[in-house]
Amino acid sequence: MAEGYNAALVVVCRDETPRLATVRELKRRYGGDYVVIACMRPEDVPAALAAWGDPPVAALLGGFGDEDPDGLAVLRSLHTRHPASLAVALIRWGAWQTARPIFEALTLGQLDRWVYAPEEQADEDFNRAVAEVLDEWSTRRGAGREAVVMIGERWSPRAQHLRDQMNRNRIPLGFYEADSERGQALLQGLELDSPRLPVVVMRFHPERPVLQDPTDLEVAEAFGLFEPLDPSAVYDVVVVGAGPAGLGASVYAASEGLSTLVLEAEAVGGQAGTSSMIRNYPGFPTGISGNRLAFSSYQQAWAFGSTFHFMRYAQGLRSEDGVHHLALSDGTSVCGRTVILALGAAWRRIGVPELEELAGRGVFYGAAVSEAPAMRGRHVFVVGGGNSAGQAAVHLSRYADRVTLLVRRDGLAETMSDYLIRELAALPNVDVRPRAQVVSGRGTEFLESFTVRDLDSGEETEEEGVLFLLIGSEPRTDWLAGTLARDRWGFLITGSALTAPDLDPAWPLDRPPGLLETSTPGVFAAGDTRSGSVKRVASAVGEGALAITLVHAHLASLRLTPSGGAAHRG
Repeated sequence: MAEGYNAALVVVCRDETPRLATVRELKRRYGGDYVVIACMRPEDVPAALAAWGDPPVAALLGGFGDEDPDGLAVLRSLHTRHPASLAVALIRWGAWQTARPIFEALTLGQLDRWVYAPEEQADEDFNRAVAEVLDEWSTRRGAGREAVVMIGERWSPRAQHLRDQMNRNRIPLGFYEADSERGQALLQGLELDSPRLPVVVMRFHPERPVLQDPTDLEVAEAFGLFEPLDPSAVYDVVVVGAGPAGLGASVYAASEGLSTLVLEAEAVGGQAGTSSMIRNYPGFPTGISGNRLAFSSYQQAWAFGSTFHFMRYAQGLRSEDGVHHLALSDGTSVCGRTVILALGAAWRRIGVPELEELAGRGVFYGAAVSEAPAMRGRHVFVVGGGNSAGQAAVHLSRYADRVTLLVRRDGLAETMSDYLIRELAALPNVDVRPRAQVVSGRGTEFLESFTVRDLDSGEETEEEGVLFLLIGSEPRTDWLAGTLARDRWGFLITGSALTAPDLDPAWPLDRPPGLLETSTPGVFAAGDTRSGSVKRVASAVGEGALAITLVHAHLASLRLTPSGGAAHRG
């Protein structure tokens, strides 16, 4: 491969006009970093790549139209030889007859994107689409700038946790195993003879601090995130949680002039932030990763003026004289005229002691996107039947030899979106095993095997592989027991449901509660933490936005006016 090139962009198209225009535009814009290869026939691709030293393929752009009626089949065939690349349909503008087959291929996971062939020089629509493709390829590959370097043990729960946190917060991270040649060289360069792993090096920081086995708070401090808050400030709204509901609330609150504080204990995005690809969120026809969607919303809220307070969690709530006081895990407290609880939910634990002891070492809760590349050559079992489990199975199928979805129900129709069911069915290395439950497991340093029981016959089989557990969620509301009304599962009761008899605590006012209002006036709940909520990203964002309308009404009832972006003084 010629020195200095990152990877190859391969164009396969019989139709000369779009092929030449595409190659011209790719070479003009990306020729300094990528080898651009053009072929009329798919059988010519191997020789063309060999001539350049067989570079990795970032994108396969395949023509589809009158001259290339088999274009989607050609792309599928090429993609099996280059599975790390992105398969992109290349079409002429106005070729409407290609729409339905392309949409079907996207739904079935047989195609990653589609682009219109450039019509003129400096076609910015085309170049924006290609840039998004290359960004996604780079993200999947895990290559690029290393603002932070971590040296640790691959299956250490602490290292896995920190990697996951940094990936979810879109921090450019390089991870090196401590016993690898590169890892040893890095440790020696840092003059660490007996380091406490994992070691984290903040390369972006002028002083390049080195942390050994750091806590979350120590990492936050090194990043400059441990910003002290004015204890006398009273915000118009305090949002607890930066998942889709909390981010939706913070964007609308700050954009409408409310002084807004957002508390987040982990990473922006919540459970949705771990989804490798969300295809049913409005406005993104080819899908968007949960991480990118969440981080873009975070930047939007930040730009409007929301203040974010990371690595602290709320652990107490009391209300006095129309002001709500939240006690935080670092011993401080914050105050707000209103509070929006967008706490999300935690993954439900499987309750098998042998497997709990192996969490992070072959047993993972959630999608654990950062661990997907390490699944190459393995058989992966995803436990769960919801959309999160389906998205995880699709993502893991790009790396693992085989993926098996274990489902307690008879099938997926009641719990998973149709587009995901169809995509799973079309993937050759994915199968679904209904009426199955994991009941035990074995392993010392790493999961070695586990037992799966057939819920109909009672027959048990021994399996070897890696487990990803996405078996439902539990609300993070234990700290609100006795303070706010909750249902029997712990979700917060809101709106008209608060008028039910025998609730404790009961709704205290003569006026009816607002739609998202909890049993404490001025405290609202949005998203997964709310009883009766729809477990979808779009509905959570909508509830967060709706909560701001209710916040305005509550502030008006207190005869207050927004503070114009700065917190009120108590």
